[in-house]
Amino acid sequence: MNKIVRIVACFLIFALAFSITVFALSKMGSQGTEVRKIQTVLKEKGYYTGKIDGIYGTQTKNAVIRFQKSRGLTADGIAGKNTLAALGITTSSGSASSSDYQLLARLISAEARGESYLGQVAVGAVVLNRVEHPSFPDTISSIIYQKGAFSCIADGQFYQPVAESAYKAARDALNGLDPSGGAIYYYNPKTATNKWIRSRKIITTIGKHVFCI
Repeated sequence: MNKIVRIVACFLIFALAFSITVFALSKMGSQGTEVRKIQTVLKEKGYYTGKIDGIYGTQTKNAVIRFQKSRGLTADGIAGKNTLAALGITTSSGSASSSDYQLLARLISAEARGESYLGQVAVGAVVLNRVEHPSFPDTISSIIYQKGAFSCIADGQFYQPVAESAYKAARDALNGLDPSGGAIYYYNPKTATNKWIRSRKIITTIGKHVFCI
């Protein structure tokens, strides 16, 4: 009985930790589509006058604070669940399931093995950017299992043990961190032979991967 209680307790702790992470926030340093949504809505409401660049900098934080004060929310400059709800923003990360989280971590581990931590987060961010893009399926699982989308599915790397760092990278990507700068593709220029992918506009390079749109 004690063993069962311990197992249940561990499961509940994991579930609570995951739910806190998934419903986490956009704050200073965050990047990605969710930040663009926040900036767009704040600009429409007259709280933000900067560029819609997807970067949660000082201007965005101050705009969030002004909005929070106007709505009687805690004015901490962090776009958490209550602030996002007041803005009328529903995020893909907010609806991410435990299965989505596990799938994303597994993909990151397979596709970005040996890459820096930011390189791992960037791969996860590409998946989430595709979810938001009209040219791709609208769920994490559909993106990952889309035919021909990721080589790790075909070569079996996807089914290898998941690196611990990939779980953290998946959480940060779900929370809005996007080192890719909004990319929807990436490739290794040393191994990629596809002319089409090489024709895409490059945003940034992280480690062995080039990130592009």
